[in-house]
Amino acid sequence: MRPYRRHPRTWRRGALTLVILAIAVAAAFPLVWMVLSSLKTPEESMQVPPVWWPGSPNLNAFAEVADVVSLGRSFVNSAFIAVVTTVAIVVTSLMAGYAFAKYRFKGRDWLFAILIATMFLPPIVTLIPLYRLTGYLGLNANLLGVVVPNLANAFGIFLMRQYIKGVPDDLIDAARVDGASEFLILFKIVAPSVLPAIAALTLFAFVYHWNSYLWPLTVLQGNTDQYPIVISLSRLLSYNRGAMNTGLVMAGATLAVLPPVILFVFLQRFFVDSIVATGVKG
Repeated sequence: MRPYRRHPRTWRRGALTLVILAIAVAAAFPLVWMVLSSLKTPEESMQVPPVWWPGSPNLNAFAEVADVVSLGRSFVNSAFIAVVTTVAIVVTSLMAGYAFAKYRFKGRDWLFAILIATMFLPPIVTLIPLYRLTGYLGLNANLLGVVVPNLANAFGIFLMRQYIKGVPDDLIDAARVDGASEFLILFKIVAPSVLPAIAALTLFAFVYHWNSYLWPLTVLQGNTDQYPIVISLSRLLSYNRGAMNTGLVMAGATLAVLPPVILFVFLQRFFVDSIVATGVKG
């Protein structure tokens, strides 16, 4: 009887699994350390070598954050910025992507090329022109100044255009023959067909604008009542004298990352589907 031998493919699969597991642990470690540090006592935060697991977990740091930062107001500001911007980006990206994918008009390819070229501009290059523009519109020092310049996004238009191209033209033509309007076709036929891409764009846009720091800080001009949570939490750094208040900073950071994490949990299936569909289309 021939001895059993493992197929080389099994070893490769096992090695690949170990590599993926190591990458996942390395990526999750900062988040786990942040949460654990927020539950430690000040004495445990100061210990050397560091204490990995809090001996007596407590939520005192989270209560102290509310005393230092106006959490409710800051969360409302962040939610307004992230939600309004994300909804606008998804809608405008769907409409423009549909036009670029299914309409034929003069200069379409050149216009799309210019749109793609704007994706290569570093955000710092457009900071001053956008700031001047919001000033001319009278939108400085309020949340509208943060939101209005971000109502459309070149990456979102590109993403929607690539997915909408895969929607059969016959399906759209049949809807037109039945008398459906272009908006009805877009939101009742095309949008459900590209739902994974919409979910991925929603996640990208929400996380980016929830965590945005430089642009809101520039536009709001010290109007602390309208600061989003990311900027408000910077006040915690002034309370971090040594390691005594490390738990306070970590508690604030934990609260700030909760909404994007929760959104990802709800949209992860669609997000994975969008990546798989992209790989299949290749």
